[in-house]
Amino acid sequence: MTELLPPEQAEAHWGKTRNLMWVTLAIWAVFSFIIHFFVTSLNSIVIFGFPLGFYMAAQGSLVVFVVLIFWFSHRQNKIDEEFGVAED
Repeated sequence: MTELLPPEQAEAHWGKTRNLMWVTLAIWAVFSFIIHFFVTSLNSIVIFGFPLGFYMAAQGSLVVFVVLIFWFSHRQNKIDEEFGVAED
């Protein structure tokens, strides 16, 4: 079990965790909603024979979400290690 952090360290840890959460949420929102609002405009760009709008709706967003999960986990682990509250 981890020890409790002093209040100033706990606040710093939560501050970094909160910032990471907001960045992750913003990236998620972009690839969940904003990209899909512009699907018809993106369809004019063709990559490997597929319209970009179709690709982002069918596969691209899902790939970004999986990468986002691993990135978030890695960054949160670094924050936890910095403050000495990482899990073994």
